[in-house]
Amino acid sequence: MTLIKSISGIRGTIGGAVGDGLSPIDVVKFISAYATWLKTYRNKTRCKVVVGRDARISGEMVNHLVIGTLLGCGCDVTNIGLASTPTTELAVNMEQADGGIILTASHNPKQWNALKLLNERGEFLNKEEGEALLEIAERGEFSYAEVDEVGSLVEKSDFTKRHIESVLKLDLVDVEAIRKANFKVACDCVNSVGGIAIPELLAALGVEQVEKLYCEPNGHFPHNPEPLPEHLEDISNLIKDKKADVGFVVDPDVDRLAIICENGEMFGEEYTLVSIADYVLQHTKGNTVSNLSSTRALSDVTTKYGCEYNASAVGEVNVVAKMKATNAVIGGEGNGGVIYPASHYGRDALVGIALFLTHLAKSGKSVSELRASYPNYFISKNKIQLTPNIDVDGVLCVIKGCYKQFKINDVDGVKIDFPQGWVHLRKSNTEPIIRIYSEAPTREQADKFAHAIMDEIRRIANI
Repeated sequence: MTLIKSISGIRGTIGGAVGDGLSPIDVVKFISAYATWLKTYRNKTRCKVVVGRDARISGEMVNHLVIGTLLGCGCDVTNIGLASTPTTELAVNMEQADGGIILTASHNPKQWNALKLLNERGEFLNKEEGEALLEIAERGEFSYAEVDEVGSLVEKSDFTKRHIESVLKLDLVDVEAIRKANFKVACDCVNSVGGIAIPELLAALGVEQVEKLYCEPNGHFPHNPEPLPEHLEDISNLIKDKKADVGFVVDPDVDRLAIICENGEMFGEEYTLVSIADYVLQHTKGNTVSNLSSTRALSDVTTKYGCEYNASAVGEVNVVAKMKATNAVIGGEGNGGVIYPASHYGRDALVGIALFLTHLAKSGKSVSELRASYPNYFISKNKIQLTPNIDVDGVLCVIKGCYKQFKINDVDGVKIDFPQGWVHLRKSNTEPIIRIYSEAPTREQADKFAHAIMDEIRRIANI
């Protein structure tokens, strides 16, 4: 059993003893801490909170616990039911709420769930806010409302529709161009809320030919829900069999977008943001941002338009902070997370699909031809499982010393820049692992970089 407490939220496996996983007691504890923190943060005695969830099996159980605890803390709740992460983020703004909670463990397997916590802007809490909340939880400093002050509950189920309507209104989304292109589109929604949102979005965009795969929102993930190439053989075969023009794959909470070419080959998660940034920058000159673990192809494309690229620490909240600081017009993460401020400051696969299809329609190219137009780098994504006795900070410190002759960035873990590529290693905020990402002009070189570092980690940590 695992329970991870971080500024990214409270994430854990379902079942087990209190404190060892995301048990009902732990849910109540951390939601109580959130409600207590929110009242102080908003300087209110009564706050309004939006709650949405993905379709995973434990979602309904956790949803009842969360809503009941919020009501008991004297918060008014708008329950939007099955909804994507970006839909919930937008709902916070549309409802003029004080905060929001998304019940999703994102790309984690079905035994996981999580409490993702939002502020009044529908954005994730920053480091200071998250630490303050965790401290409240640790001390148990919360009390509950008297009977006359118990919160009220409102149920609303139209926010996916309102989210799609907001996407269609974006200046750079051209519904007529998409309709005229007459695309055949395949989608894999891993039996979660994407199965509701993505087909509805495609229909609203004028896509009449849709090949749906795993679009039943029942939480029974048919494959590992992280949209990586090794998990996407089924949709790759579907695209080739049905002669689709493009395939879209989303994770369970629909904030990550992977694209598949018409020949069944992967477009590359890293290139989701690159291609959409290329389209946006053609029409809106401005800066771009991605995190340290993302491809340098975004920097190349940004430079082509005479604009400035900046890198942030890993984590959506860090990317958003850097985007705001640099007035970026587009940004995100190399895991297929597109953040488009003209819509909102959150990773949003619906926005990504609409912008990509517009770009594809106007380019007159096939998806594989579009991919070939970008600088070609290969990223090797690896991880090492952690055990409680591993001193991660100590390992990273030793690694820095081993490679001190190269350019080192230690803002977030350790990133080593080699003449022909880079390696970035950092402790995950969402899983008990060290992530080791590397990039180079060839797959072989990227793997070589990563494996050399992984061997060093195993030697240092004796694993």
